[in-house]
Amino acid sequence: MTSTELAREALPQRIKRKIKQGMGPWGVFLEGFLRHPVMVGSVVPSSRFVINRMLSRVDWSRCKLFVEYGPGVGTFCRPVLDRLPRDGMMLVIDTNPLFIDYLRRTVNDSRFVAVLGSAADVEEIVRAHGHEKADYVLSGLPFSTLPDGVAPAIAAATHRVIRKGGAFLVYQFRPKARSYMARHFKHIDQDFEAVNVPPCFLWWAWKEEDEA
Repeated sequence: MTSTELAREALPQRIKRKIKQGMGPWGVFLEGFLRHPVMVGSVVPSSRFVINRMLSRVDWSRCKLFVEYGPGVGTFCRPVLDRLPRDGMMLVIDTNPLFIDYLRRTVNDSRFVAVLGSAADVEEIVRAHGHEKADYVLSGLPFSTLPDGVAPAIAAATHRVIRKGGAFLVYQFRPKARSYMARHFKHIDQDFEAVNVPPCFLWWAWKEEDEA
């Protein structure tokens, strides 16, 4: 292949890179959705209304470890870090290397750790980063489209890893997700946010003091 042919072959890749750079995080988010649609809840990142309402019930004074599943391009990351105590840690877990690479390059905060892995392995990941329990776990993973057995495994592991008094924070576009949490959490608060694309259900599943 001649140098001219190589240049022609590389041109579409250069155009694609320019377009993605011009779109910023939206370009990364869209590419991640197109590559792994069943693992990304929506083609549009969550609205500030969802973010503020989801985080409004967190007791930040008692939060040493905040975990997020499926952070995407970090829609929740900066709002969490803005609220997190200086000695706290935010640990995000995603199976998409595109998102993890982007977060590692763009989130410049010593309290932030991005891990390429499965939320079902949250207990091992938390221990590997010096903690036994998480205070809060946030998830926007699309439970209804995950492969068979994955959603129940994530819900069970999350209940085990959360400390007593902590909570599993979940936002979803379908109400079915609540059934996975209800198998493990006795106390679940629910709300609904219409100002989002699409509108979504919000849940706070609390691990009560008398739970194992």
